[in-house]
Order: sequence, then C-alpha cells, then structure tokens
Amino acid sequence: MSPSAPSGSGSGSGSVLPTDEQASAPDPYLPGHGTAAYRVTRYELELDYKVSSNRLSGRAVLHAVAQLPTSAVVLDLAGLRATRIQLSGRKARKFSPRAEQLIVVPEAPLLPGEAFTVDIRYEGNPAPRRGLWGEVGWEELTDGALVAGQPNGAASWFPCNDNPRDKASYRITVTTDANYRAVCNGVLLSHSTRSSRETWVYEQAEPMSSYLATVQIGRYELLTLTPARPSGQVPQYVAVPAALADAAREALARQPEMMRTFTSCFGPYPFPEYTVVVTEDELEIPLEAQTLSVLGRNHLGQDWESQRLIAHELAHQWFGNSLTAASWKDIWLHEGFACYAEWIWSEEAGVLSLADRASGAWQRLDAGSQDLLVGDPGPERMFDDRVYQRGALALHALRLHCGDLAFFALLQSWTESFSHGSVSTPGFVRTADRVTGLDTEALLHPWLYEEALPPLPLS
Repeated sequence: MSPSAPSGSGSGSGSVLPTDEQASAPDPYLPGHGTAAYRVTRYELELDYKVSSNRLSGRAVLHAVAQLPTSAVVLDLAGLRATRIQLSGRKARKFSPRAEQLIVVPEAPLLPGEAFTVDIRYEGNPAPRRGLWGEVGWEELTDGALVAGQPNGAASWFPCNDNPRDKASYRITVTTDANYRAVCNGVLLSHSTRSSRETWVYEQAEPMSSYLATVQIGRYELLTLTPARPSGQVPQYVAVPAALADAAREALARQPEMMRTFTSCFGPYPFPEYTVVVTEDELEIPLEAQTLSVLGRNHLGQDWESQRLIAHELAHQWFGNSLTAASWKDIWLHEGFACYAEWIWSEEAGVLSLADRASGAWQRLDAGSQDLLVGDPGPERMFDDRVYQRGALALHALRLHCGDLAFFALLQSWTESFSHGSVSTPGFVRTADRVTGLDTEALLHPWLYEEALPPLPLS
C-alpha cells in the first residue's frame, strides 16, 4: 500500500523491542480476525463471477493442520453466505455464521497436529469491508472488479484464516464473462472458453498471507514488458485496457531498470514473474498483492510521484510479500523498507540523491507532530505516513553506521534467510547484529520506540 491512508487518534504502547513470543496470539491490531488454533497450508478457490450483477458463487477447499485443541473451526467470512460445508470429506455436523465469521463444528474436537480439510460452498454479492482504514476487500469497478485486501479484506470474497502469519499456497480458478480477463496471484496455468464464459486458473506456489490474495477482473490486454530470457531476467507484464496501453508502456518504461536495481540491492526477485494491472478507473492509491501490483489510470505518469509509487509497489514483493510481518505492529518492516527503496531508485534514476530524500523527509517529520511509535503505531495509525518516512530514516541511519557493503549484505541476508516466511523486528535486529556487528537495538530504538525525532543521520 502506498502512503496516503488516514491517520487516527490511537497510538502504540510500550517503548522496548518486543519479543517473538508476543506474536504467538492472534494479532492485537485486528481483534476478532484470524486464529492461532489451526494453520492453513493450502487454499483451492473456485469462483464464478457475473460482472453485471456482481454475483459471486464460490467453492473454497482449505487444507489445514490443528495447532491447538479445538472444538470448532473458526473462519473469517464477511457478507457472503455459506450453503454447504464438508469437514474432511463428511458433511459438517453443524455450521453457523457469527458476526463476520463462520463457525464449523467437527464430530470430535481436533487435536494438535491433526490434518483436516474444510470444503465450503458459498455465494452472495461481495462488497468491501468498512473499518478504520476505509473500504478494503472486493470492490466493483465501472466495468469489472478488484480486490484490495490489506489488511483484513480477504474475508470479503473467500473464507479464510485472516492472520498475516498464516501463509499458504493457493490455486485460484475464476470463471467470468467472455471478453474479461481475470488476473490473480502466481502463474497462469490455463485459460479456456466455453459458451459465453471464460475460465482462468492460477497457481501461487510460494506461501502467501490471505490479505495478499487478489482477483482483478476487467477488459484487459496482457502486454509483455520484459520476456523471460536465458540470462534470468524476470518476466514482467502489464494487464491494461486497450485504450491505456501506450500510456502504460510509457509509465512503466523504467520498471525493468527498477527490477535490476532492486535485485542488486535486495537479492533475487522472490517470485517467477511480476504483473502490473492498470484499471480503467482512477484509484486513490496503488496497491500491491503477491506477484502483482494494481495502478489506476491516474498513476500512469512520468513525474516523480507516479514513478516513486511504481518503485514502492515493486519493492513490496520483497518486503511485505516474500517477507511478511508476523504482526501488524511491525508494518514498518514493509513500508519503511519500500519507502527506502523509493529513495534508492531516486538516486539510481538521477532524480534526487538519497541523502537529499532523507533530509527532506526528516525536515517534514521535524515540522509535524511527534506522537507516534513507528515500531508499534496502533491499528488506527499503522498506515500513517510517518511509519513510512521514519522507518526509511531508521534504515538510512543503520546504513550510515555500518557502511554500504555491510548494509546491503544485511538486506540480502534478511531476504534470503526469511524468504516466503514471517518476520519481526526482533528477527531483523538479530540478523543485523550478526551481519554488521553493531548494537542494532540501541541504534534503532530511538527511531522506532521513542516519539521524539532523532537527529538527522549524516554521512
């Protein structure tokens, strides 16, 4: 997500680096969402969507393993109705909706380590969820639909364990009207046409958090920005309405350079390919999902504001998608890193030096309110722009203390060691200590867990 979400009145609590054990319970930023009672290893989703009526019929098969003794399987599902459920191949003894959850009762309590499947048929008119961060989830476009799942929009279109550290593989099958393209996470396995309906099948093999799962439906053409080559170049595509094809090619002309720059800085791109979807509609902000990003037609510019957003969303493929914060309080591990990637690209592209970007960000922060703990901002303000800017400055301070060689060795060790996993601030501190030899906690503490802005780090 790019930095423009509303701020609120809440604030984080505590002023010390948290321990990993504090992340063992369901996320405190999203009470009532997700559970630690079981872990989903794979989702198999079959969706049938009618664009004109915004009608969704779905089947979700969840392969899971119990982590705790449990007498009920609690799933997140909002605004849609389950019609039939099987649990491990047998008709569920009992299931019922409760608020924005679906409760499935097994014949006997599930024990830790016990594998099970839940097969759910469901239907309805999907709509975004309204909350602290505006509307998130399934959203109708003028001619099509999109999913913006961060942070709790997944349940608006499929039953899930909506917990950011519960990462699973996915197969997503979408059947929709003829002449519409469905774009989903992962690699396209097949496309078929039958009568007036078209079916698209995608496989997302690398583990993914539920909020990063997405479906984009529109009258899109698929254009190739960079094909796969023996040199190992990452294939890059853009799905775009025909009328915007030229504008999209121009706006994304430097994205292959961005990819090369970020691969050099962060390590290998963590997925087989990367797709940008451009909607016919204007969007308030761009958004990222695993293996793809979504831009509105209003983001197709050559100006720095447009280009920084393209860089920001690409950087999230490493920081946010491959490496996903186990708890939302550590969102600076997504947004601070993606913001710093913008500054890296600014210097590489010859727009403005990284030092000048850091100085400008520090001056804006210094002129504003200083009442936020970046490392635990509270749910109302986890998308506050200060999380992005000050998180990036924390990384800049670390880089200046350890030097470029150690800093980029740290980033590459970080992305390699925790590839496709869940991460935390303590984990980053331990990795930084090992790679740089610094007392990283002492260095980062003022930036992350004190309200007062530290002095501008200078080279």
